[in-house]
Amino acid sequence: MESATVRLKKGEGRSLKAGGPWIYDNEIDTITGDYTNGDIVSVEDFDGYFLGRGFINTNSKLTIRIMSRKKGNEVNESFLEMRVRNAWEYRKATVDTSSCRLIFGEADFLPGIVVDKFEDILVVESLALGIDRLKPVILEKLKKVLEEEGIKIRGIYERSDAKVRLQEGMERYKGFIGPSFDTKVEISENGVKYQVDVQDGQKTGFFLDQKYNRLAIQRLCKDKRVLDCFTHTGSFALNAGIAGAREVLGVDASELGIAQAKENAALNGLSDRVAFQCADVFELLPQLEKNGETFDVVILDPPAFTKSRNSVKNAVKGYREINLRGMKLVKDGGYLATCSCSHFMTPELFTKTIREAAANVHKRLRQVEYRTQAADHPILWAGDETSYYLKFYIFQVCDEK
Repeated sequence: MESATVRLKKGEGRSLKAGGPWIYDNEIDTITGDYTNGDIVSVEDFDGYFLGRGFINTNSKLTIRIMSRKKGNEVNESFLEMRVRNAWEYRKATVDTSSCRLIFGEADFLPGIVVDKFEDILVVESLALGIDRLKPVILEKLKKVLEEEGIKIRGIYERSDAKVRLQEGMERYKGFIGPSFDTKVEISENGVKYQVDVQDGQKTGFFLDQKYNRLAIQRLCKDKRVLDCFTHTGSFALNAGIAGAREVLGVDASELGIAQAKENAALNGLSDRVAFQCADVFELLPQLEKNGETFDVVILDPPAFTKSRNSVKNAVKGYREINLRGMKLVKDGGYLATCSCSHFMTPELFTKTIREAAANVHKRLRQVEYRTQAADHPILWAGDETSYYLKFYIFQVCDEK
């Protein structure tokens, strides 16, 4: 049982009371009792009203992350098993679980931890001191719950190498948890095979959040000429190829990404129709336009141009530029798929930016659909801190006539 109690200042905790999971250092009035950073503490309002239990870390401005709001709950092994079991039952009901995100931090009420499943391999990312101490139990319970379903996990790899760990007073770390294994894992998604590099790939090795957005572009690509920008390891390009595209070009600035994309094309027998080029998209798009190139489908899946509120203005310029350039390369009546994975690029701002880009190049957009991240990355409706980050549009692009 926790021995310390945190009391908030009068008028603070508004985000927490609206459903948000975090308490910042400047919201705290007093801390009574003994604790060490990473411990579970009780949280009370200024008048002593119980608000929840969470783990504390005074090294971080984000000082408390809430684990439970129910007064009777203790954060113990049975509590953690309940959280893990609920997360798995939700995935079973909503997504293809062969490869998926099993735990998505705050959205699964386990703040600061992400666990991805690639077939029979788990990849874990731990970003907070308190959850790091609970990580062994969470992984043990996850393996137990999966084994009940007949799923035997053969290995776990940790990718806790994000800079944000430094703000928690923790070192960055990557490596095996338990026995070592081949870190190249073959998965299948939407009928496409991929070699996922869980050791050296971006984030946990593969972007599972776009799973059904990749599927959505398949029906547009049969017999078409397709350009996939920021292709990473080739995912959208390969979905176009598997759907019967006539010709696909995938572009990325990462030599490692392009090498992996070429391997994935060969794995799917698509090397004759799906080609990849290592280039800066911002430089290549004007060159393609200058050469008179056009495409039936253009896909824009850039990395997050902003990871803070302070750099949003520059990010808007980047998103406007690539969308403007992308639209100019779409044949009249062709299609543009465009997205932003930055939490700070709000849906309203992203929409406004696309609208401005279309006006600048005198294109009319007809919205085919608007999508977000796959359901294994659930969007929790809760206060200011939100798990809603991926915005994905498909448009038909028409010339003004």
